[in-house]
Amino acid sequence: MYFDGASHKEGAGAGVVFVTSEGEVLPYSFTLTQNCSNNVAEYQALILGLEIVVDAKQLPLKVYGDSQLVANQLLSLYEVKKPELFPYYNYAKRLMGWLGNVELEHLPRKDNKQADALAKLASTLSMIEKEARIPICKSWVIPPIFSDDEDDMFQEEENHVTKVFEVEEEDWRQPPVDFN
Repeated sequence: MYFDGASHKEGAGAGVVFVTSEGEVLPYSFTLTQNCSNNVAEYQALILGLEIVVDAKQLPLKVYGDSQLVANQLLSLYEVKKPELFPYYNYAKRLMGWLGNVELEHLPRKDNKQADALAKLASTLSMIEKEARIPICKSWVIPPIFSDDEDDMFQEEENHVTKVFEVEEEDWRQPPVDFN
């Protein structure tokens, strides 16, 4: 599990990425409903991820985060000095205790890019009043090669069609339908 939090004056967000033993990537992005410090956002991200793991009962768990403060506080290398961090520290410790077999490691931000991007996205979207559903599509555009002959232009235009599919949660395992 990779986690990251992001906070700025307009909002805060959390990103959590799970990588299963089969290599499947499960990304989560959360807008936080209150403004907070970046350290609180980091704890929020960690706790949200740990709560998902508690609900799914998936063990053992390796946890990676780029917050040196949060990682080292939970590894008892740093003491918690700010009173506003105590409730988050205590709850994270309790969740890790319930899970039992949890390894926590600090890693550089460059190695936590997906969780970092999800946290930044969520913190930016926290300004929106309603819940946002944003489809993320994988795509690569290959520009067509056009001939100089105007008679061929019509035929070329028919051959280049872009297809976009929105996949609902309940049918994510079904192949997309071609509407053409």
